[in-house]
Amino acid sequence: MGSLRGSAAGEGRSEDGGKVGLPALDVALAFPQATPASLLFPPAVSDYYQIDDLLTDEEKALRKKVRAISEKEIAPIMTEYWEKAEFPFHAIPKLATLGLVGSTMKGYGCPGLSLTASAVSIAEVSRVDASCSAFILVHSSLAMSTIALCGSEAQKQKYLPSMAQLKTVGCWALTEPDYGSDASSLKTSATKVPGGWHLDGQKRWIGNSTFADVLIILARNADTKQLNGFIVKKGAPGLKATKIQNKIGLRMVQNGDILLNKVFVPDEDRLTGIDSFQDINKVLGMSRVMVTWQPIGVAMGVYDMCHRYLGERKQFGAPLAAFQLNQEKLVRMLGDIQAMVLVGWRLCKLYESGKMTPGHASLGKAWTSTKAREVASVGRELLGGNGILADFLVAKAFCDLEPIFTYEGTYDINSLVTGREITGTASFKPAVLVKSRL
Repeated sequence: MGSLRGSAAGEGRSEDGGKVGLPALDVALAFPQATPASLLFPPAVSDYYQIDDLLTDEEKALRKKVRAISEKEIAPIMTEYWEKAEFPFHAIPKLATLGLVGSTMKGYGCPGLSLTASAVSIAEVSRVDASCSAFILVHSSLAMSTIALCGSEAQKQKYLPSMAQLKTVGCWALTEPDYGSDASSLKTSATKVPGGWHLDGQKRWIGNSTFADVLIILARNADTKQLNGFIVKKGAPGLKATKIQNKIGLRMVQNGDILLNKVFVPDEDRLTGIDSFQDINKVLGMSRVMVTWQPIGVAMGVYDMCHRYLGERKQFGAPLAAFQLNQEKLVRMLGDIQAMVLVGWRLCKLYESGKMTPGHASLGKAWTSTKAREVASVGRELLGGNGILADFLVAKAFCDLEPIFTYEGTYDINSLVTGREITGTASFKPAVLVKSRL
């Protein structure tokens, strides 16, 4: 992806020759007091309690690097591609330079980061654009992590090095049309045949699936009735992925419906480390920590945009920042972000020390995604009419938080996971099913 060339006085172009940022330029000319985020991303000013001091020098350096690349390379194109609901494939090499792919994995060309370094850095990507962070998380925290945690040494050697460089893109397919929150009841089947397996079934909402080179498919073993994992190659006979249209959030992410009709998978591409849903939970545990930091990053971006906007925009002869109601809203947002970051940081430390439980991870994801929605809602108010324009970030962030609030466990399901842990009682299924009288 090329850096933005041009200014508010001229037409922006990427280095590959494509026009970029035109809506932002138009907005900048129409509203000279307010700078669009896609023209110049606002400075990072949300670390009021100096939580950065809790990070190591290495973690701070990575965060700074990721912030700089995200602001320079992603910010200028995010509105254009979000509006078109297209993924900026030309940006993949730049995303690879972030140094986040493979995150905590060691060897195979992966960076071997601390979970804290990976989490705070994915928040920096989310601060600029949640779709790009979702692309990385699906590829790295789900697809690559499944191979790393549940694959054979031969599978790791075969797939992880190219995935670490984003030369090979992965996706992760668990959810089905009839099984979302109840994903452990999935129906996609894996039937043993000579030399391998046949996969039959459907998957839904699978990010990256329309273009992924490697698809991790979770299916039920027809003989054992347990869940197994398989590595499926792009273009395999009987495999079809179709883009889900008309989303209101994470519009750059290419979510797809997958059809599997007797898709053959050789024995060497079965993930032998997956024999039950408990094995899948090993992947989801770490992934849920990372997703906890997505809404934190989105909220930081919203605050940064509002902070600058209130200083730039004037009404009644004074900057909007001079009005008491606006200051109260800004402080409310800032307080929520400080609390969110501390919860996310502590969750990372629990994971790194081996003390994190499923309830810890679920509470973190449920709570930060809820608070981020509140921050975005207040931010939308602060920007007035401009708050509904994607160029000013807040409207886009407002919409992007909706799928984040839902995936990796809805607020309600994650609450029940934590509730089960603190009460000792599971409440996922009604004790008595009452037939409707209607």
